[in-house]
Amino acid sequence: MKVIGFAGWSGSGKTTLVEQVVGVLSARGLAVSLVKHAHHRFDIDHEGKDSWRHRQAGCREVLVSSDQRWSLTRELRGAPEATLDELLGKLGDCDLVLVEGFKRAPIPKIEVRRTVVGEPLLFPDDPHIVAIATDAPLDTVLPQLDINDPAQVADFIVAYSGR
Repeated sequence: MKVIGFAGWSGSGKTTLVEQVVGVLSARGLAVSLVKHAHHRFDIDHEGKDSWRHRQAGCREVLVSSDQRWSLTRELRGAPEATLDELLGKLGDCDLVLVEGFKRAPIPKIEVRRTVVGEPLLFPDDPHIVAIATDAPLDTVLPQLDINDPAQVADFIVAYSGR
């Protein structure tokens, strides 16, 4: 499985770009999975649903299954947050794994940069950044991709990963 990340400051458009790139890659017949890091408390359950009630009652894991999908939720209950490697090990077989967040992970990453965000660039300090998806030209030898052209970003990922 080939892994490539998307890193950037909040508001830079990571989620939108990843969503569009997944659509392009999937349309090309690639099996794509995603690992997304959340910096805040999140919940995929809704209060009052059976699975939510079971977690609230103390279940460490709750697996919900239907004829459309299944989902496993694990409560850490004070245990350390899983590492990216541990999370990747839980995924099924696929062609590509896109990682959103995990900004400091030692994986190849595309920096997502919008000039209106105004934060400093990540690439000068991160040797794992292999390209920049941006809305304005930058002074770098790294490949620069048009943040508004998901097909171009997908082309780069396919070429970079050797898919």
